[in-house]
Amino acid sequence: MTARIAVLASGRGSNLQAILQAIADGTLDADVVGVFSDKPTAPALRLVPAARRWSARPAAFPDRAAYEAALADAVAATGPDWVVCAGYMRILGDAFISRFRGRLLNIHPSLLPKYRGLHTHARALEAGDTEHGASVHFVIPELDAGTVIAQVRLPVLPGDTPEALAARLLPREHALLLAVLRLATSGNLAEQGDITLCHGQPLLNALSLDSADRLLP
Repeated sequence: MTARIAVLASGRGSNLQAILQAIADGTLDADVVGVFSDKPTAPALRLVPAARRWSARPAAFPDRAAYEAALADAVAATGPDWVVCAGYMRILGDAFISRFRGRLLNIHPSLLPKYRGLHTHARALEAGDTEHGASVHFVIPELDAGTVIAQVRLPVLPGDTPEALAARLLPREHALLLAVLRLATSGNLAEQGDITLCHGQPLLNALSLDSADRLLP
């Protein structure tokens, strides 16, 4: 059956656009059933029909818990098989995460566990790293600390700026996210307690995306 994907996004929605394009091309058997944002003006929202958009300003709610309860209810109403954080810039609370635990994925622009949080490209350059990359992981209450499912790596080049590094990494981020979603939507990815299963076997190390966009051990 076609998998149902809900996407959380705060910005332009480049990862969402990659998902939609893969669906249109027939390379991802999925349907984006809703896009949810904390920013009502986020360009990502305009990538799907109005009936599939939900947005609200957290400041309009009495507290964070009330906002996240409304968000969780809206996401749950779409009946998603997977919930993907794709450029969603708020830290999710425990109640939201527990409601969707085991089907909640995030793409993060670093080689986790390096550089959790923001400004990952600048931090990689400041540290003098020779390579950088992106990770897709399951979401748990600790920030960017869930099991890493897969990563993609690329070299840091002489003269790289944070902007140049980000621009070069972005298409590889898209490819990584799509590869993991193909794994997930085909029934070959699961989280059981603290164990991540890939093709029914415990995933002991993160998979790597090669130059042909294949996930390899």
